[in-house]
Parts: sequence; C-alpha cells; structure tokens
Amino acid sequence: MTKNVKVAGVGMIPFTKPGQSDDYPIMGETAARIAIEDAGIKYSDVGQAYVGYVYGDSTAGQAAVYGLGMTGIPVINVNNNCATGSSALFLARQAVESGMVDCALALGFEQMVPGALGAVFTDRPNPMKRMFKEMVNVQGIDKKAPGAAQYFGGAGREYAEEFGTKDETFAKISEKARIHAANNPYAVFKELLTVEQIMDSPHIYGPLTRYQCCPPTCGAAAAVICSADFAKKHGLNNAISIKGQSMTTDFASTLDDHSMRKLVGVDMAKQAAKEVYEQAGVGPEDVQVVELHDCFTANELLSYESLGLTPEGTAEKFIWDGDNTYGGKIVTNPSGGLLSKGHPLGATGLAQCTELVWQLRGDSGPRQVEGARHALQHNLGLGGACVVTMYSND
Repeated sequence: MTKNVKVAGVGMIPFTKPGQSDDYPIMGETAARIAIEDAGIKYSDVGQAYVGYVYGDSTAGQAAVYGLGMTGIPVINVNNNCATGSSALFLARQAVESGMVDCALALGFEQMVPGALGAVFTDRPNPMKRMFKEMVNVQGIDKKAPGAAQYFGGAGREYAEEFGTKDETFAKISEKARIHAANNPYAVFKELLTVEQIMDSPHIYGPLTRYQCCPPTCGAAAAVICSADFAKKHGLNNAISIKGQSMTTDFASTLDDHSMRKLVGVDMAKQAAKEVYEQAGVGPEDVQVVELHDCFTANELLSYESLGLTPEGTAEKFIWDGDNTYGGKIVTNPSGGLLSKGHPLGATGLAQCTELVWQLRGDSGPRQVEGARHALQHNLGLGGACVVTMYSND
C-alpha cells in the first residue's frame, strides 16, 4: 500500500435471528448512519459507496443508502459469498488509496431465512459446481448433512486425522466463542456453554456438532474509509489506519491437491496473510487481537495456522493453552465471532472491521484487549475469496 488509508467511523446494529429484524433497507441505512455519525462527517462528504449482500435483488444497495440522501454518487453492489462485507471494504479502500475519492462508504447487510444455506437458482449452473465435484471426489456426500458443514467438517476431520486432534478441541473453540459473546450486546448467542454441552448437541458432520456451526443471522454493519488528508482536514483524530490489505481467490491447489483443507481456502488465507504482513511490516507476533472467519469451529482451528498465529500442527496446543483468548498470546474473536455473534453474510466482514476498530480505540468495554495496537481481520467465502486486513492505531 502506497497511501495511508483510514477507517474514520464504524457502525453496526445488534444481530438477530431470522424473522426478528427490520427489513434490509432499514438495517443498512441504520448501520451506515451510525458509521457516518461516528466519523463525524455528513453523507454528502462520501464520494462512493460499496454495498455488499449475498441474498438480495440488484440495486438493493441503493435502496439502503437512499435513506441517507440521494446525492448522485456511484453506488456499487457487491456479492462475494461470505467474504462480501470485506470485499466492499477492499473496494472502498482501493478507491481512496487510488485517489479516486477522499471518502468512501463500505456497507454490508443480510436479511436471512431460517435453516442451512441452499441454492436460490435451480435453472442454471451453480458457481460451486467445481468445488462440489471435488468434495464428492475426496470424501463422498452425506445427503442428510448441510452442504457447508460437509466442506468445513470434512476439512476439520482431515486435519484431525493428520495431527491426532481430539473432537473436544473443536468444541473448546465454541466454548470460547460463547464466553466472549457474553460481553457483546450485538451478539445473537450470549448464553454460556461447556465443552460437554457442545459435544452433546446433535452431530452434524465430521467433528462438528450443532453448537459448532454459525447460525443464519440478520444484521448490518458499515465503515467510513478516508484518506489521511481528509481525516486531517476534518479533524478526525480517532481514525484507525489500514496498514495492509489483500484479497485472494482460489489457486490451482484448491482443486488439484485433493485436500479438503485447501478446498475450503487455507491456501487463499496463507497467501493473503503473507501479502498483508509484508505490506504492513507487521508480523503475527506483533498482533494482539484477531477477528477471523469462524463459520465453523473447524475453520477457526485451520485459520490459526493459515494466518501464522501458531505453527503448523500446533493448533490444538494453542487452544488448550488458552493462547487464543484473554491472558494468552492473541485474543481471537473477542466479539464472539460468527459462531456466537452471528453471520449475516454480507455484514460479517464489516462487523469484524467494526469490532477491531473499537478494540484499537479502546472502546470495547468488557471485551477490551489490553494494549491492542495491531489488529488482524480474516474473512473467507467459498467459491472463492479471502480478504485479510491489518489495522493499527499508530
């Protein structure tokens, strides 16, 4: 990155179960308005808006931001599966860094329905066709299990078979998520669960039980991105720097190496993290807090190693030593993560951004990570995309 880009303001609304939220235009407008007010600017200062959602009609982004004002600015609708929110953030950052605009809005929302994710269009090829064929080739198919759980559960099982990881280790991640979420008023699931309760919940696939799978969720989150000059001009002294950011898509290894772990994006994450550490001049050993894509406990475990938080094959020790939580080496998902905060697909990446900005400002209340200076974000979507971002309060 060649230009200092700032996050000037963030905002989100409490996440809810499907059927309990406002409609998406209201959710989106509300989160965007909070972010703009947090930045201390006016919507008329925004030069472009990037709006992400997965399940929605074309120009739903306009429907959300028009409530803020109809200023004629470009509004770009973004869909990149579960990495949609951070893809909108990536584009907003690019627009500012390139000098196209001094200030951009990144917004994400999702109005979901109950139950596991499924195909919307049945009259055309599914974009996951290659991945699905490879999954069946590697591990077969269980017609009773949700598709996403088979991808990530299979990846977790593959890892466990190589390194001898106990099923309880995966459950331990979910226990941690509930402990963290208990201090987050924006989270869906704040009730504490023990490893035993998590293990006793219905089995889904591989090492995964029900309480190790993120819930369908409704919600919205937003961030105002600006140049350092814009921040200085407007007296935005609370802005947080984006020190590095990378987006990757699938490599040939995703399909050619016949590995469930690579099929769910570990190589995308490794490369994106490598590029971000090089850009930022900051390594994983310098990071105090991480929001990573824990759609299933298996993916959190895999991501510890993909992001370089712990060496390959050591994730189990990292978990049981408590190095992934308060008092350990790196606090992961202080928000409760996707597992407990919830996973409204289009909003997730920007909710992660919001949490990390709060952490670096020292505004996280009982969730605050002491001495947080560098924060890492990891947002993943199958099919595929991975966005990794480094933030700093220096």
